Order: sequence, then C-alpha cells, then structure tokens
Amino acid sequence: MTGVSRQKQKLLTMKKLFETKTDEKHTITGNRLIEILGDYGIKAERKTIYDDIKTLCDSGMDIEITKDGHSNAYYLAQRLFQDEELYVLADAVASSRFLTQKKSKELLKKIQSLTSEHKAKDLRRMVYVSNRTKTFNEQIYYAINSIQEGIFSGLEIHFKYYEYTVEKRKQLRHGGEVYTVSPYSLVWENDNYYLVCYCEKHEKICRYRVDRMTQVTVTDIPRRELSEEEKTEVTNRQTIYGMYGGELMTLQLQFDNKLIDVVMDRFGEKTICHKNSDNTFYINEEVQVAPTFWGWLFQFGSQAKVLGPERAVEMAKDAISDIADCYK
Repeated sequence: MTGVSRQKQKLLTMKKLFETKTDEKHTITGNRLIEILGDYGIKAERKTIYDDIKTLCDSGMDIEITKDGHSNAYYLAQRLFQDEELYVLADAVASSRFLTQKKSKELLKKIQSLTSEHKAKDLRRMVYVSNRTKTFNEQIYYAINSIQEGIFSGLEIHFKYYEYTVEKRKQLRHGGEVYTVSPYSLVWENDNYYLVCYCEKHEKICRYRVDRMTQVTVTDIPRRELSEEEKTEVTNRQTIYGMYGGELMTLQLQFDNKLIDVVMDRFGEKTICHKNSDNTFYINEEVQVAPTFWGWLFQFGSQAKVLGPERAVEMAKDAISDIADCYK
C-alpha cells in the first residue's frame, strides 16, 4: 500500500470514528485515536494526528476541542440531523402503519447510523409505539415508485386491485381485471397512501389505496389531459373527506367549547370561531360532504351539529336516520 493510500485509509477511518464513537458527552483524545488506529493496523503518530484532525475539519466536519484532564479531547459537534430531528423521524417510522415491521427495523437502523452509537441506544428506547397494526405488503414500496414515475412522466399506469373477503383472504376485484388510470397525485392520509387518478373504466376521478394495488406498471401512453372541472375534482379528492366524493359545501358548524382543540386540528388555526353561547361556538367552513365527513362529525355526538344551510341539515338528519334504521 502506498503512502498516499495509507493516508486516505487513515483519514476515512478517523472520519468514521468521529461519526460513530463521539458526541458532546463522549470525546476522544489524540493518544486514544492513535491506539484505535493501531488496532486497525494503521500507523499514526502524535505529531501528525492533529494535522489529520485539521484536514477533517477543513473537509467540513465540525470537530470541537475540549479537555479530558490535561489532554485535548475531540468530538463531532454538528451532524446532518439534530437529535430532535432524528427522534421525530424515528417515531414516525416506528408508528407508521404503512411500513412493515421488517421495513421499520431497516429504516430505524439507518436512522441510528446518523448519530453516534451512544445516542443510537437512546434512540432505540424512544421509538416504541404500542398497539400499532403494521401492513404486511412489502410490494407497496415498488408500487409507489411506479406511481411516482407515472405522475412525473405524465403516463398512464396499469394495476390490479384487491380487497379482503370475510374469511380475511385477499381477492382481486372483478376477477383480476387490469385497471388503467391516469395518475395525478399521491395522498398520505390516516397512515395510508392513496392514488388520485382518472379511471378509464369509471370515466371519472377516483381514489385507490396503494397498499391494495398489485402488479403496478407504467405504460408508454400519455395520461389524460384534465378539464378544469376534473382538475377541481382532483383537488377535492386530496382532502380528508374526499375519498368517497361528495358535494363541496360551505357549512355552518356548531361545537361545544371543549372541542376547540379538535376544530383547530381539523380546520387549522386560521379558522374564524364565533361565539354562539357561553358553552358553544360556530365556524363557517368549506367541506366535502361525504360519508367520511359525517363519520368525523357524528363521533362528537350532541357536542357538534350542523346549523346550515338547511339542505345540509337535512342531509345530516338523513345520515343519522340511516344509521338508526340499522338498529330497528
């Protein structure tokens, strides 16, 4: 091995040592660095080790100097991700229903490699989320790649779509018929990906759950050019209430004061709240009146109601009546 090659090997090994072994609570002295490098069969001297650290700093590594007794000690101070950012990423991966257990473990391991091995241990302790149901469909990652390719390339895609029987078996819809769609966007909602697209069979804008798709392929056929009305429908289908379609309406909704946090979470902090009584307030919001919306509203029972318009009030009564009929 030439002198240049040995020097490169030494610098790369030192870089990895700083990344994996050091942080603000775990430093390393020059002498200790020389010992570790020796364990790897790499010869280093005290008079050159400090020049090597300076070279790493000049390359962009933020290596700080502190004291360990009477000796200088070093650690990697700044990394690509802050600790708090890694915790957020790890929690999202661990709790995501969309990711399989296997893929979650793989991604968490990669996230842990972005910090020191000492903090990686802390990271593992913080990522447990109880009572989560994980998907079992590993093919979803490849499906997403194909869908994104279709969206960005402006091409139609083909896929088959399955559903579950009451025996909990997967069953392809329509005997395994191939769906031909023009893809426009992916929506992340309630821990699932949905494709918003124009479906050739149904001749309208539809949504499909990506984890229920199989054999997703990109064609060489340009996707459909949408009309202005269809573009609006694509936008509507990207909302939480848009999965089952429904009319877009501006509703006046009344809530008990205790539900203010829920309303802010659902409609955003820009929502204007009007006092209706000492115990209630109301808002005026545009929503897509669909089964998903009624399901969200009715969960609050008598603490939430539709005040107007009158047609929406009648729609709410009909929805409640349909539910009540199930128990007659």
